[in-house]
Amino acid sequence: MDPTKSGRRTGNLFFAFAPWIIFDVIASPSTWEYAALAGLVSAVVLNLPDLRRGSLKVLEITGIAFFAVLSILALFLDRQDLYWVERYAQVLSSSVIAVVALGSLAFVPFTEQYARETTPREVWGSPVFRQVNRVLTLVWGGVFAVTALLGLLAVHTSSGGDWLNWVIPVVLLVLAVRFTERYPDRVRERSRSARAGS
Repeated sequence: MDPTKSGRRTGNLFFAFAPWIIFDVIASPSTWEYAALAGLVSAVVLNLPDLRRGSLKVLEITGIAFFAVLSILALFLDRQDLYWVERYAQVLSSSVIAVVALGSLAFVPFTEQYARETTPREVWGSPVFRQVNRVLTLVWGGVFAVTALLGLLAVHTSSGGDWLNWVIPVVLLVLAVRFTERYPDRVRERSRSARAGS
């Protein structure tokens, strides 16, 4: 990965996560329907360039499908039937991202789809490029898996909800962003040093 483009790396990922973040910020037992609609609209609008090019990525497709399903459920099912969505909306969204991110390791790590936009084609098949994206995908998948577990814990405890739903997840996201900005450049430098040493 080109170290001069680390800001663009995280910028692309931010746009990928933006609909999910919007959903998590708005979602609560009384507002999850609006959160789902906001997530769907933002997923479509933010990914319009990729939609036009026909180059949607796995996280973008998942986001559009997830928020569309929730919006449809909100329209056609009674509130009583959707109690589980009201209660577990944030846990559900974090779990879906974690499953998609970690599941993509079996095929193409989801971060690799974004990294290719800022990296020359001849680098895509290199072991360093692939390893960097496996690690980044594992980190992001881990962050959302932990966030889902924290949310689940928050649902079943009477105190510490703000810490479990907001403070710790936000800290984890900031750390993941910092790691995404720095890790590829560190690996690249180590690789250069190793080649120079040999």
